[in-house]
Amino acid sequence: MSQKNYNSTRKIRSWFEEDRPREKLLLKGRAALSDAELIAILIGSGTVDLSAVDVGKQIMNSVGNNINELAKLSVTDLTKIRGIGEAKAITIVAALELGRRRNDITKTQKRKITAPADVYEEMKQYLLDKAHEEFWIMLLNRANDVTRTIQVSVGGVSGTVVDVKVIFKLAIDHLASSVILVHNHPSGQLQPSHADRQLTMQVKEAGRLLDIPVLDHMIFTDSGFYSFLDSGEI
Repeated sequence: MSQKNYNSTRKIRSWFEEDRPREKLLLKGRAALSDAELIAILIGSGTVDLSAVDVGKQIMNSVGNNINELAKLSVTDLTKIRGIGEAKAITIVAALELGRRRNDITKTQKRKITAPADVYEEMKQYLLDKAHEEFWIMLLNRANDVTRTIQVSVGGVSGTVVDVKVIFKLAIDHLASSVILVHNHPSGQLQPSHADRQLTMQVKEAGRLLDIPVLDHMIFTDSGFYSFLDSGEI
């Protein structure tokens, strides 16, 4: 077989391999597809010697077959994978962002906070998969319904700076009856640092003086949380 015919045969075979996920989705529904097959549909094509599904498998293998880890990758990270150029990387990032936004849709009814677990569920939409620290406040009314959730500051991988005056200006501006503090630890470390404890006490004292109590301070990680309330520290 000539090289030209070989390449043509390979191209046709690849085309069928890459088209199978689309056919599978149509015949069996989207739930029947693997993560790699869904990625193959997004990127549309592979390389000379890899089908789109092969490339999708490479991508999933690079993140331990964990979609949450995939969501953390940037365009630059994705382009390091063989078969993924900038355009395909952007398509993957955009698709994952759409999925995140679907989960971010706020329900029209008020969300009542009755326990730290409620805070954790509420904050997943804002802090899940973040590679840097962010500090947020949750503002509540007298019935402990969430009225607003506001980002106060953004930091680096290991910390963020928070101004206590900014926290309570926001609380007063939005007529909050109480406040819950939340910040994430991208490292997954659940235990608060000395600085975390100091800040908690400062904000708690300011809240006491302003009659806007601080109900809790939560350290958020992708796998769980630490509650100052549960630990008896607030």
